[in-house]
Amino acid sequence: MYSSQLLKGTYQTVILKLLNENKRMYGYEISQRVKEESKGEIQLPEGSLYPILHKMTEEGFLKMEKVNIGRRVRRYYSITTAGTSEAVVRMEELERFMSTMKLLMQPNTGTA
Repeated sequence: MYSSQLLKGTYQTVILKLLNENKRMYGYEISQRVKEESKGEIQLPEGSLYPILHKMTEEGFLKMEKVNIGRRVRRYYSITTAGTSEAVVRMEELERFMSTMKLLMQPNTGTA
């Protein structure tokens, strides 16, 4: 697993990507999908997930729909048009960042 400090800035991008690929998901489903797709290397704890979902809903990137399941209410999240645009921007930014980090992590073979 990775440190929470390292992952903190990527959670929103991961959520946008998942919701861009899936019609709608509820919180637990999102956290489980992250765990599955990362082979357990990344876990998105509820204490982090729900505040992020709430913030992204307020920002207009997600919309939330309440569905009654028996006696329980399940909150489903789906991506908005603005969220889809934001997903593209953030995924491109993350790709550039990872490429830059790869360059920085290579052994320095030049002269200083």
